[in-house]
Amino acid sequence: MSAKSANPRMQSAEADLAFMRSIVEGGGRPHLTLGVAYLAGGLLYGLQCLFHIGQATGLIRWPGPANLGFLVLITVSFCAVLAWAVRRDRKDGVGTLHGPMATRILNAAFSASGMANLAVILVFGFGAVRDQDFAIWLYYPAVIFALQAAAWYVAWSLKRKGWMLACSIGGWLTAVALGLLVREPMWFLGVCTVALFALFALPGWIMVREARAARKTG
Repeated sequence: MSAKSANPRMQSAEADLAFMRSIVEGGGRPHLTLGVAYLAGGLLYGLQCLFHIGQATGLIRWPGPANLGFLVLITVSFCAVLAWAVRRDRKDGVGTLHGPMATRILNAAFSASGMANLAVILVFGFGAVRDQDFAIWLYYPAVIFALQAAAWYVAWSLKRKGWMLACSIGGWLTAVALGLLVREPMWFLGVCTVALFALFALPGWIMVREARAARKTG
């Protein structure tokens, strides 16, 4: 085979590889919503866990309505921040069906995890009420962290970023720890608090920072 005929084939192969790489790594602007959801969720619900620790240790002694108001405020704040992020993405022209293939796969993985979360809430919530055993409900966070570990493993498989693998391993370890500590409330709350800040808020901050940096340079 002559060098002249081999050359076009080599160039074609290189072009195909470059095209495949562009599909995975792609351009486009990263989504802000996912990062904001993780950052806000980790901070707000981590704060809620600290609040419960304060109640358990006697440092916080609020009346019932005040306790309920605080919990409602946490959820309302999270929903408000999430709504802002969604509107910001739409304003910037970043939709869930657009952008690099890897980003779309990641969105699908985390969305599927969210759908599974709803089923888990119904199953463990019903079981706890039926058996009148609050410890059954405490298995719910353990399963959530296990699902997140799986989603982060998908993310690491696509992006090969070390912090994503760390999130996957950390989520798996947290799930096992929580499953073993459902009858130890203080330890359970302690692990939950650390995990929310380390495995939700911190990755969320990283994703928000990367999204904002990409949009400034994009």
